[in-house]
Amino acid sequence: MDTYEDPATWLPEPARPRWTLALRFVATLLFFPLLCAFWLAVAAVLFVVGLFADAIAAVSESFGRGYMRFMDDVLDDIARLGRWCVTWPELRHEGDAAYYRARVEKVVGRWTERACAPPEPKKARPPVECEISRRDYRGVGGRYVAEVALAQGWELRPTDVRKEVRLWWSAASRPEGAGAVDAARES
Repeated sequence: MDTYEDPATWLPEPARPRWTLALRFVATLLFFPLLCAFWLAVAAVLFVVGLFADAIAAVSESFGRGYMRFMDDVLDDIARLGRWCVTWPELRHEGDAAYYRARVEKVVGRWTERACAPPEPKKARPPVECEISRRDYRGVGGRYVAEVALAQGWELRPTDVRKEVRLWWSAASRPEGAGAVDAARES
């Protein structure tokens, strides 16, 4: 947490009224399938247009990159429409700090496992950055995410705690053989 940030933003969110969560949950049951269908339809249209745009992209490399960025932005914007949705666990555990502590520990632990995994040949390197969604920590606050993550070897990145907590795996900056070299010096 940076010293210039308001500490109140790192505290747990106040519990939402049960009746509003119930209404949102019912609306989610009705709206979410429509949102998924809309996302798939837009993705299909963008894919078909992309096939024709591929001919232009063969001539202009910047057009291809721009179209890919446009596709990502459009599909991400549609996915963001579902941020107000309420899941069944959120409805059941609103205001339950123990549930959210366990949830944060599980999510950060999963990211730690991925980051600690040794790199496999011909596969993508393990992730060195992650984002913990506010949905995962709203009952305990961003401060708890930071404490758990720092204890597991993560560092905080510039972040907007009202949306997510961004983390960076600090061990990724160490050279591959640094541990072996340090062990050899100690003996």
